[in-house]
Amino acid sequence: MAQAVRDIMTPDPITLSDTASVREAAAAMRERDVGDVIVLHNDQLCGVVTDRDITVRAVADGKAPDKVKLAEVVSGQVMTVTPDTPVDKAVRLMRENAVRRLPVVESGRPVGVVSIGDIALERDPGSALADVSAARPNT
Repeated sequence: MAQAVRDIMTPDPITLSDTASVREAAAAMRERDVGDVIVLHNDQLCGVVTDRDITVRAVADGKAPDKVKLAEVVSGQVMTVTPDTPVDKAVRLMRENAVRRLPVVESGRPVGVVSIGDIALERDPGSALADVSAARPNT
């Protein structure tokens, strides 16, 4: 069983500037088959934007995806972990803060993302969440 986040994280996360458009983020998510991008302001992590953030904070409000910048929809006050963070601690952070993903940061730079799906695949591979997380994309 994996002991550290590095063993289960998805490496090489998508990072975009907070001046990028919601459409650019959505296209990057589709291309990489993920549901989030890490948002940078002046090359520093400032938050995460998920597919749900785009839906709820932009599309549902009738905003034009090409015009809305990530800075307008980003989930701020992001918690991070390091590659050496124990998986149990990452699980605890997710539970306590009701988040589904944690950026993994090393020397101030995003190097991965750990999600509840990653944890399910490792800790409960027979669960429905693990099955969904392991499934091939349906696009």
